[in-house]
Amino acid sequence: MLGISVFLNEPITNETKDYINLAKQMGAKGIFSSIHIPENDATIYKERLTNLGKIAKSLNLNLMVDISKDSLNKAGFSFNNLSNLKEIGVTGLRMDYGISTETIAKASNEITVALNASTITTEFIDDLKKYNANFSSFEMWHNYYPREDTGLDKDFFLSLNKILKNEGFKVVAFVPGDKILRGPVFKGLPTIEDHRYTTTYFSFIDMATNYLVDNVYIGDPEISLESFNKINNWIKTKTIELNCNMIETDPTIKNFVLGFHQNRPDFSKKVIRSDNARFLQIPFISPNNNIKRKIGSVTIDNVNYGRYTGEIQICKENLDSDDRVNVIGNIVEEDIALLSLIKSNVKFQLKEV
Repeated sequence: MLGISVFLNEPITNETKDYINLAKQMGAKGIFSSIHIPENDATIYKERLTNLGKIAKSLNLNLMVDISKDSLNKAGFSFNNLSNLKEIGVTGLRMDYGISTETIAKASNEITVALNASTITTEFIDDLKKYNANFSSFEMWHNYYPREDTGLDKDFFLSLNKILKNEGFKVVAFVPGDKILRGPVFKGLPTIEDHRYTTTYFSFIDMATNYLVDNVYIGDPEISLESFNKINNWIKTKTIELNCNMIETDPTIKNFVLGFHQNRPDFSKKVIRSDNARFLQIPFISPNNNIKRKIGSVTIDNVNYGRYTGEIQICKENLDSDDRVNVIGNIVEEDIALLSLIKSNVKFQLKEV
């Protein structure tokens, strides 16, 4: 499900190797790279791709390489002998503009082929059939968009993916990084424009859960260790981590609230409701801090709410004060967007900053 990007315009350093090893430890299954080669750099790119392929092969990572019409030849490889690429660790080729349908169809019988998911047409599919393409080898990869305001509309993106999934294709897309961004624009490499200024953690979960995407790749060259850890934990547990600033000082109530929860199956519009908190044992809860609730407020119902005493909620909207509801903390600003992902039966963890 998780993949990273390694670009060959920079050398494959020990730091690069360490990052790839870390990604593998954190659950990455593949690497995306490209060989769009400047005229004088063919030898360098071949050497770097060979080194990258060796690393990918040693870690059992897929290696998808974006190519243009002439870049394979410039790098010393050929469509007529794809076994050379496979031997160095390349497992797939993403076909860019200018490559003939016949060449793509032929390659699909030897190696995994990624097609441009955002621009594919029925006419192109028909041509691939005419040339006896192996459709089980095809994956549909969306672009990433370095320039601000040019990423895909999320509704358009979802509608495309519905069509592609109905045809049986695997769908891959990109989300932005948060540590080292790729130049020359340095504004992230998202597929969906709405992800450009969100956290990598949010955009990864959003992409993985809401858009029929099979694999999510980090478009930029590097993400933080914190993001890796959180993404890896989500992949393993499907639990969304929420950092919060606690107002409540009573250790009994804090221990009761902090930790693991699951949103109720009857999904509420205005609040996230912990499904099991009300049925756990907790002492008498006195009214306290009954202030106006804002988006991200963490609350617990006090004794004035009768049988609801002990219910834990997180506000998704601004709500009035209520003498039956204690505000005990607030979700940190950068995690507020994550609340939109906590739908019916979704698990979450409240962690104190």
